[in-house]
Amino acid sequence: MSSVAPVENSRPSGPRSRKGAETRARLLEGAKQVFEEDGFLEARISDIAERAGLSHGSFYHYFDSKEQIFREVAEEMDDRLSAPLGAVILDPASRASPRERIAMAIRQHLESYRDEARIMGVIEQVSRFDEPVNAARTERHDEIREVVARSIARLQRRGLADPSLDPQLTSAAIGAMASRFAEMWLTQGLVDCDFDAGVDELSRLVANALGLRDP
Repeated sequence: MSSVAPVENSRPSGPRSRKGAETRARLLEGAKQVFEEDGFLEARISDIAERAGLSHGSFYHYFDSKEQIFREVAEEMDDRLSAPLGAVILDPASRASPRERIAMAIRQHLESYRDEARIMGVIEQVSRFDEPVNAARTERHDEIREVVARSIARLQRRGLADPSLDPQLTSAAIGAMASRFAEMWLTQGLVDCDFDAGVDELSRLVANALGLRDP
């Protein structure tokens, strides 16, 4: 697949000093751990500050509320999970075939999801009742879906994907399948299978859905 411009990150810049950036990162990591252990509703700002080794008042120098820091934790996780799109699938220097890129990207995505399954379970839950979290994730996923749709269209023009597919609908369907499968499997435990088998099956399904042909 050809490269496209990466999805822009619209978040405002953080603290400019090195010390400020490090302190902010400590708070985000502390918040992630507290949310994993206590969930969103039971998590307290005092616990987050304590986990980061800071005073309660220090928290408010960097974040306005528990809701704000949770949204940033969720954004960081989405950044990590979507990284293979640009780093693998859309890498202009890659010599791998589209089928190979998809398999590598899905493996990396699911490995990250598995590693962050505890916090992803909390994020998935909160996004169902917290409108700002849901809106931010929806916007992010819409941007990714558009990038994938353009990539599918390029594959079609090169004769490497089923030309009868609607790129927008196909991108939405594949994205929904991948995200829901990861949640059911890695956070809810509703799917029981070997990790490699799950990765291979999802990769094959995506490649078959696109009707991929090797160059």
